[in-house]
Amino acid sequence: MGTRPWHPIPIVDCGDPLQALPAELLRLEPHPYASAGAPYGAGQSPFQLRRGVLRRLLQAQAELQRRNPSCRLAIFDGWRPVAVQTFMVQRTVHEQCRAAGVDPEQPSQQRLQIEAEVGRFWAPPSPDPATPPPHSTGAAVDLTLADAAGRPLDMGGEIDAIGALSEPDHHAAAAAADPTSQAALWHQRRCLLAEVMGLAGFAQHPNEWWHFSYGDQLWAWLQQQPRAIYGRVEPDASSVLTC
Repeated sequence: MGTRPWHPIPIVDCGDPLQALPAELLRLEPHPYASAGAPYGAGQSPFQLRRGVLRRLLQAQAELQRRNPSCRLAIFDGWRPVAVQTFMVQRTVHEQCRAAGVDPEQPSQQRLQIEAEVGRFWAPPSPDPATPPPHSTGAAVDLTLADAAGRPLDMGGEIDAIGALSEPDHHAAAAAADPTSQAALWHQRRCLLAEVMGLAGFAQHPNEWWHFSYGDQLWAWLQQQPRAIYGRVEPDASSVLTC
């Protein structure tokens, strides 16, 4: 889990504060990382994002419901402290090691390979303010689609799954081969999510169908912007909106 190509991009934080998700946006609860024992502190709800990000999420949901009134966005995870990022990276590496029959406590080539694969999906929990994990900025959101009753739709792969199944276009070839297949439905749903988020200004993580961001270094890199407008933020941060 080394540096990312977007890490050299400078951050000029515009001071946009964290805010709780509004009632219009569905939260998927109980939150899985909190349930797993991740070290959230007082005031550290995962269902917080920068104010400008929330505004764009509502725009994305409005476009989604214009296209399909029975569909809505469902938020899996938002702001994530670096301590939680560290906990979840370590937990995921251990889970993948155990699944592969590898001792997670012993250095080995297999463990290094597992760490590299996990690193395709989990950002390094850097404490350096110049290279923050995307979720620690309050600019990144993990989400899916849900029906009118709030039930998440099948997207052809679970959020946080490690492997090719999580890549946004994983089902594209199967969908093209058989437009009536289940894979075609999954691909259609992934495309719909990406389209409405893109129209609201978000950039999608290249390896994750569920991860979108606006204003962080990854967004700036994908959108060819000269700087990021959101850096690492603490839950009690407050300032005048200048974005």
